[in-house]
Amino acid sequence: MALEVTERLPGRDNTELRGLDALDLGDSHQRSRRVWQAAWPKLAAIVLALGAWQAVVLSGWKPSYLLPGPLPVFRELGHQVTTGDFWKAVSITMTRGLVGFAIAAVIGLVLGVVVSRSRVLRAAIGSLITGLQTMPSIAWFPLAILLFQLSEQAILFVILIGAVPSIANGVIGGVDYVPPLLLRAGRNIGASGLSLYRHVVLPAALPSIVSGLKQGWAFAWRSLLAGELLVSIANRPSLGVFLTQSRELGDTTYMIALMIAILAIGIAVDAVFASVDTGLRRRRGVTA
Repeated sequence: MALEVTERLPGRDNTELRGLDALDLGDSHQRSRRVWQAAWPKLAAIVLALGAWQAVVLSGWKPSYLLPGPLPVFRELGHQVTTGDFWKAVSITMTRGLVGFAIAAVIGLVLGVVVSRSRVLRAAIGSLITGLQTMPSIAWFPLAILLFQLSEQAILFVILIGAVPSIANGVIGGVDYVPPLLLRAGRNIGASGLSLYRHVVLPAALPSIVSGLKQGWAFAWRSLLAGELLVSIANRPSLGVFLTQSRELGDTTYMIALMIAILAIGIAVDAVFASVDTGLRRRRGVTA
């Protein structure tokens, strides 16, 4: 009898191991499937865009020196990513963008909280914040150059003007849509004033705040590139400066390669915000 038990145990263990292996393979297959489901629409869009681009080039609408095809442009981009000057320009542009966005985030979050808490301030400057958000950032550059000359401060000024209103409006909108039931529940457990904002209002408004930060980055990025096209600082090469130089030299292939690099950076940052947003929605049970 004991012999039968010892003979059956290995078989049972092998069966359990085979079941666990099958489960692991199933999980791996599901992960691969989810990755593919998320990736194939983007890949299809890229293929369609490149196909349309190549079709326009083949139509002869513009000569090749004005509108090159995808192949020479990506060949030029591949060459640029191997050079130190390109990465130095990317570093300077990204540093300006991140520093400007960080300062704008602090100012915008504080401004949004203060305005959302005060009816007087909302009545006084609420519409002004929205008006500043709709105003094109490039319209501020003549004033920025007069105030700060051709300097880093001029670029930073326009980044802040472009990004702060979007972030502040994200906070205000998020606070406005906090369910009254949550506010009553917070007051019932003793929260009030800043404690109510810290533990109830701001966590409930967090998805809208993240959305405002994402929009603020978009405005900051656009303002930054517009500034770099207009403001050239000695010994500070940037993507915007290289774009201006390529236009002046008539090097369209190089110019479009730089535009693709700028687009790729924007998509990468957007993916970070999308990941944060997805994590928030998953933790709140909004998505599976």
